[in-house]
Amino acid sequence: MTESQGKARGGFIGRRQAAGGETPPPTRRDASESVPFGMRLAAAWSWRLLLVGGVLAGVIFLIIQLRLIVIPLLVAVLLGALLVPFSKFLQRHRWPKWLAVTVAMLTALVIVGGLLAVGITFIARGADDLAAQSIVAWDDFRDWLLQGPFHITEQQLNDWMSQIASSVQEDSGILVSGALSLGSTLGHFLAGMLLTLFATLFILIDGRGIWRWIVGVFPRRARAAVDGAGLAGWNTLQNFVKVQILVATIDAIGIGLGAFFLGVPLAVPIAILVFLGSFIPIVGAVVTGALAVFVALVYNGPVIALIMLGIVLLVQQVEGHVLQPLIMGTAVKVHPLGVVVAVATGSLLAGIPGALFAVPVAAVLNVMINYVSSGTWKGDAAPPADEVRSPLWRTVPQRPGYQRGE
Repeated sequence: MTESQGKARGGFIGRRQAAGGETPPPTRRDASESVPFGMRLAAAWSWRLLLVGGVLAGVIFLIIQLRLIVIPLLVAVLLGALLVPFSKFLQRHRWPKWLAVTVAMLTALVIVGGLLAVGITFIARGADDLAAQSIVAWDDFRDWLLQGPFHITEQQLNDWMSQIASSVQEDSGILVSGALSLGSTLGHFLAGMLLTLFATLFILIDGRGIWRWIVGVFPRRARAAVDGAGLAGWNTLQNFVKVQILVATIDAIGIGLGAFFLGVPLAVPIAILVFLGSFIPIVGAVVTGALAVFVALVYNGPVIALIMLGIVLLVQQVEGHVLQPLIMGTAVKVHPLGVVVAVATGSLLAGIPGALFAVPVAAVLNVMINYVSSGTWKGDAAPPADEVRSPLWRTVPQRPGYQRGE
């Protein structure tokens, strides 16, 4: 150190001492700064995910508790997605609106009621014969067990039958309670059916007005996004319903014709059950296919039953690898893995209704979320306040000088 540098340093220290100051201690870092950035990012995501999960859990809980109302409304929305285009088609051809709505409702009731009536009639006619054939098939199977390669004795078979009978007797309390609750279940079904018809009728009459009222509930800046997402979801739901009917028809024709050419009785009710069961992805196909194989086994023997099983598997493979990817995937834009996960989740949460509505709900949510996240709605003007009010508001009495929306 040179002499001049030493003097300068000494002068600096002297000035600090003269001012009464001392060398400040090193600044302590804040506690949050000591946490690594990755941990802070994970914590920020964690509480947000927990919040979203809690909201979703609450919504699912409310839906399950209100299932007697939610399920009929969802069925009505599906029926509306099918019947609204038909009603609009009739109105474009100069049919009066009331007549178009009436024809659309009656057409749906006649088709569904006709299918159920034909299926129930055929099943009722063949029920006694099916029971008799089931007993004969069981006797043949019992003889094969006793005389076949497994060397099962009469005593072992009787012991197994006794265990099954005792199990049924132990569970008889559940059967009795189920029989006692049949009246309540039937009442819920009838009430749900009436609610479905009522809601479907209003969707046909004033569906657009109801949707405008729903959009009007949201803040003005969000109405364009909600309206566009809802229309995109509605178009996807319409495509889903039409494509699902096409897929169900192909399944029913394939399995029904297979049963007919093999000489399997009850081919018509089997085809109807396959058609109705196809609306429940995966679960419906398995159940109705197993029923077709069982009928073939009872009436026609194991060889025809194996051929029937091959036909069922072939039809389901064509549906799963050709129809679903090419037709359904294009219509609803949901990956096959997403379909399987949605159906499994819906079945776990709500049973058969959950499996029925899992795919359309997933498809609609997927389209709506993609529409909102794309930002294409930002260039659209928000709907005016007088256009988002449903005509249902007109049925509510108003005070003089009071305007809705104020």
